[in-house]
Amino acid sequence: MRVKQIIYWFCTIVLCLIFLYSAQMYLLNTEMIKGYFEGLNYPSYFVIPLAILKLLGIAMVLWRKSKWLTEWAYAGFFFDLVLATAAHHYAGHGIFGFSFYGLIVLFPSYFLGKYLRD
Repeated sequence: MRVKQIIYWFCTIVLCLIFLYSAQMYLLNTEMIKGYFEGLNYPSYFVIPLAILKLLGIAMVLWRKSKWLTEWAYAGFFFDLVLATAAHHYAGHGIFGFSFYGLIVLFPSYFLGKYLRD
């Protein structure tokens, strides 16, 4: 049980750090990120709302008071990471970036979190 808790917290902290880094980049370097979004054929008006949603998702994953909000946060993280990985792949940047590593730690964080708390 202790090993599962360690793996859960490691994966959850790494996941939250990836999203925290992403959100701060979106908020502090907005014009640069908007350029990246336009280069990936995404609308640039998503940048600020996406950054806010990432911060709210981090809060929900760490707080875990509401099961359905936590589920929605993990679902949002999953779709964000899948779409980001695909966008970078199709743009020719390769798939081995933060979004890919986020996908790797997302699953243990989600499933071990459910196992340990339910």
